[in-house]
Amino acid sequence: YRNFSGKGQRCLLNISNTKVYKSVLHSSGRFCFQSSQPLGQKTASLRISSVGQLPHRFSAQIIGSFHTSPSLQAAPVPLFWIIVKPAQKLFAIILGRSIRNWWKALPPNKRELFKESARKNKWKILLGVSSLGVLFVMFYFTHLEETPITGRARLLVFGKEHFRELSQIEYDMWMEEFKSKMLPEADARYQVVERVVGHLSECNKDIPQVSALKWVIHVVDEPGVNAFVLPNGQVFVFTGLLNAVSDIHQLSFILGHEIAHAVLEHAAEKASLVHFLDFLSLIFLTMIWAICPRDSLAVVGQWIQSKLQEFMFDRPYSRTLEAEADKVGLQFAAKACVDVRASSVFWQQMELAETIQGQPKLPEWLSTHPSHENRAEHLDRLIPEALKIRESCNCPSLSGPDPRLIFKLNMQHLLESSKDQENPNSTKRDLSKPKLDFPHT
Repeated sequence: YRNFSGKGQRCLLNISNTKVYKSVLHSSGRFCFQSSQPLGQKTASLRISSVGQLPHRFSAQIIGSFHTSPSLQAAPVPLFWIIVKPAQKLFAIILGRSIRNWWKALPPNKRELFKESARKNKWKILLGVSSLGVLFVMFYFTHLEETPITGRARLLVFGKEHFRELSQIEYDMWMEEFKSKMLPEADARYQVVERVVGHLSECNKDIPQVSALKWVIHVVDEPGVNAFVLPNGQVFVFTGLLNAVSDIHQLSFILGHEIAHAVLEHAAEKASLVHFLDFLSLIFLTMIWAICPRDSLAVVGQWIQSKLQEFMFDRPYSRTLEAEADKVGLQFAAKACVDVRASSVFWQQMELAETIQGQPKLPEWLSTHPSHENRAEHLDRLIPEALKIRESCNCPSLSGPDPRLIFKLNMQHLLESSKDQENPNSTKRDLSKPKLDFPHT
């Protein structure tokens, strides 16, 4: 673990060394989560580097795409919404189908009379529809609140405290699922996560939303690269994430990102948006089942309507929340004197891991999370501001080369090595270019 020392400084890491896995090593350096196997293998070990620099040889665990929160819905759903949502859709379907059957059963002369009456009262009908629209707009603007820290206006329908209580249901579900895979508190990996979360919360206790929550750690022995924090402060970290990060700075940023989700109340915000959009969609769902001549066409229309809502509103909004959590999580890490430059390197590593594994790259608009490449670029733009925050906390100066530069050089070395392997019989080589040689650490 990186041990930043200094008297009278407010935001400093002061963590004792810890036994890691099966080896007991003591060093003033920091933990480096680095694979001892060649790039492309799936095993990784937790080791200590005695030098205060990042590993010179890049390695990453080749696993599936990393999401720091559940893919399709980052927020737990309130209990009553689980019951109400299907009932609302069923009511809309029955109402629309009843309107269609009633219209079919009308004699032709009555249909014409009804159409004529609608034409005569078109302004009244328009006024009624407009009034309904105004009610929705008023409801939206009367339920707007400012997001903590960022000050962004957002819709919040559910009460925050009530929502945290309901998150206990999801907590019980996860505990039941992982009850046989929870690491004990004596495990070195648990202690690492506990101290990182404790240090992040301590250095950001000036934020009321951080100090108000009690952060409880759960480390799950699972190979998936995943971590998430429930709205009530329950932190879940998979051991696959510990194997995937290259150093403690990357781990601190990822956990800062997850803490930011809870602090910014993204769970209640996402559930509020879904609730509002679903309520609006009931009108279109009723119209679809009333207009379509057959049930089969109505089912297709309903599917199209749900997909349009998902890709035009739900998923873009999820990507917005992820970007906001990256920004605030980076600020949390900066106040904890973390090397914030390592944050973008993590996502570059994940991009490389997926490329080596041969996973297909889907367009970003199909995902609930930004692409790894875009996240790295977004963080690079935020790092200068985070470095200023870090400096304002009287943190010690960053020593050693920029980890982003080291990753870039390692990538160049990797590409040159792959080219040499593709042409093993080639004797011609440009001797004017120095060969990059990175010592093993």
